[in-house]
Amino acid sequence: MSTAVLVVVDIQNDFCAGGALAVPEAEAVIPVVNGLMRDFQRVVLTQDWHPPGHVSFASSHSGQPAFSQVILPTGDQVLWPDHCVQGTPGAAFHPDLAVPDGATVVRKGVHGQIDSYSGFFENDRRTPVGLDAVLRADGAGELVLVGLATDFCVLHTALDARALGYSVTVIERGCRGIDRDGSLARAWSHMEAAGVCRG
Repeated sequence: MSTAVLVVVDIQNDFCAGGALAVPEAEAVIPVVNGLMRDFQRVVLTQDWHPPGHVSFASSHSGQPAFSQVILPTGDQVLWPDHCVQGTPGAAFHPDLAVPDGATVVRKGVHGQIDSYSGFFENDRRTPVGLDAVLRADGAGELVLVGLATDFCVLHTALDARALGYSVTVIERGCRGIDRDGSLARAWSHMEAAGVCRG
C-alpha cells in the first residue's frame, strides 16, 4: 500500500457521458482510478458542489453563451453550462466509482459568487477550499492525482499542491481533459514546469 495520498478529482456524473459538462472519454478513467484506490491507504476525493445560480454558469449571465469568457472580480471566468448543482444527480460521484470506506470528500465551488477549480484554493487564489487542511492533518507530503478534467480542476489542484510544497504526480491514464483550443497540452506544460511528475 502506498504511503502517498491519492487525490481523486471530480469524477461526477455531470462530467461523464450524458452529463451537463461531459469530458470526452471520462468513463475510461474509472477502472484505472478504482484500481489505484485499492493500492492507497489514504484517499481524498474532491467534489464540485455548486449552489443554483452559481456565478460560473452561463445561465447566470444574460446573453452570454456557454464557454464564453467574462471578467469577474476574481479574474477571467469561463462560463459553463449549469453543472454539479448541490444535491442533484449530476453532482453525485459516478456510480461505478468504488469510493473506499474512510475516504474524505472535499467539496468545492460551494460559494455562489466565486468558482473553485482547485481543491486547495478558490479562484481568488487566496480563500482555502479545504484540501490542504485535510492533508496537513494527515501529515501528507506526497500526492498522486487522477480525475477530471486534466486541463482545469486537475491542473489547478496540481499547481496549488506544488506551490504549497507537496510532491505531486499526475497519473495520465487516470485523467481526461476537455482540451479546448490546445488547453490540454498547455496544462501538461504548466504542470511539468512547476515540477509535477507525469505518471
